[in-house]
Amino acid sequence: MSDRQSRAGTLATLGLIAVTAIWGSTFFLIKDLVARMAVADFLAVRFAVAAAAMVLVFHRPLMRLSRREWLQGIVLGAVYGVAQLLQTTGLQHTSASISGFATGMYVVFTPLLGTVLLRQRLPSVTWIAVLLSVGGLALLALHGLSISYGVWLTLASAALYGLHIVGLGNWSRPGSAFALSTVQMLVIAMVCVLATLPKGPQLPPDGGAWLAVLYMALAAGAGAMLMQTWAQAHLSATRAAIVMTLEPVFAAGFAVCFGQDALTWRMLAGGALVLAAMYLVELAPRSSAVTAEGLHHEV
Repeated sequence: MSDRQSRAGTLATLGLIAVTAIWGSTFFLIKDLVARMAVADFLAVRFAVAAAAMVLVFHRPLMRLSRREWLQGIVLGAVYGVAQLLQTTGLQHTSASISGFATGMYVVFTPLLGTVLLRQRLPSVTWIAVLLSVGGLALLALHGLSISYGVWLTLASAALYGLHIVGLGNWSRPGSAFALSTVQMLVIAMVCVLATLPKGPQLPPDGGAWLAVLYMALAAGAGAMLMQTWAQAHLSATRAAIVMTLEPVFAAGFAVCFGQDALTWRMLAGGALVLAAMYLVELAPRSSAVTAEGLHHEV
């Protein structure tokens, strides 16, 4: 791996960590909003605002996309849009912490789907990292073994997120990443608006709700989609999924900082396991590269 590729991979990892921090900050906001407005209305307004902002900024690169890239963006956007509807509806029927764990199960679905759909062969260290991530997520958010309707919906969304991550990792290219993410956002907005029919989307009820929606539209929507699409042009799908398991770690951290939850041993142990999984997937490629370089010098 060249120094340039290594730097790009490091920046992509840091970018995904920033994305997960933003996503982690939205759980309690969403929980509050869907208690005051319908899920489809909230998502329709959120992603319509995000799509409008992205089209305004990236309309020229958008026009340079090939027909194939447009179709890829449409497929990815449709998968992500349905996943959002399922996840947010599930959040109405379960706690934010359980929702965070169930959503994080895309770390399991991603390598499974990559193996089945793309015939990817993953090193054993990756599967160890997946197991560590699942254990960490369980410690962070799973309390009890009962599986509710909301959890089933969220697990279905996690499977779709895993499919989205696999597709994005296979189709995203550095030169077209921003335009591809714009196509995705347009389709996500359309899916969510269609879910509000026949009445159409209702607007947020007050100024506080509008501020929350705008934050989630621009930071957690447009900004996060741009960064994820660019980052996955430089990272494998499974590696990206493992990095993104930091989402519930950040969610727990925000809950503690804002006084909604107390710091517990489960949070510390779960967060440590997720960080250990990230360390494994970050260290393994570099160790291999160093070993290969050493062998090359010996020869």
